[in-house]
Amino acid sequence: MHSHDSGTSAGGPVPGPLPAGIPPDRVTSGGSISPGMTPPGQSAPPQEVVELLPLVDAAVLAELEEELAGTGMAQRFARDYAALWDQRCSRLASAVQRHDGDSALDAAISLKISSAMVGGLRLARLAELLEAVIRSGDFGQGKVLMERVAQDGSLTVTELRSTFILETG
Repeated sequence: MHSHDSGTSAGGPVPGPLPAGIPPDRVTSGGSISPGMTPPGQSAPPQEVVELLPLVDAAVLAELEEELAGTGMAQRFARDYAALWDQRCSRLASAVQRHDGDSALDAAISLKISSAMVGGLRLARLAELLEAVIRSGDFGQGKVLMERVAQDGSLTVTELRSTFILETG
């Protein structure tokens, strides 16, 4: 998959490439990462910091739509994302419950990437935290984190349906 990096933020151009998983709007104009974002390879912040991220960043979808020349593909992507949420969440929760590291990791990474692409910053970050927990083999913590993933995932889908999907449809 391709990463979505416009190379800009609200504060202007960001010097150099962004660390993987860090959206451009979370980098200050000086190039440092805003509070709440951790570069890969460093320990993740507490889950409470995740609450500071928006459920949905509409600018991500607007930019995707612009890149696709207004073809409606971003709206279809958001609609498909919402339609697949229950299946995706069930697959991830089941893999975590079974302690199936390979399946759980695959599902967490898929959720992280697709959530970031649809602008679901909070859910993408939770999926990233879950990915780290799965990699460490702590499925007890994974089960706890799955509760947040399920809750915030449902809220993300609700927000997408009530704003972007209906707004442009």
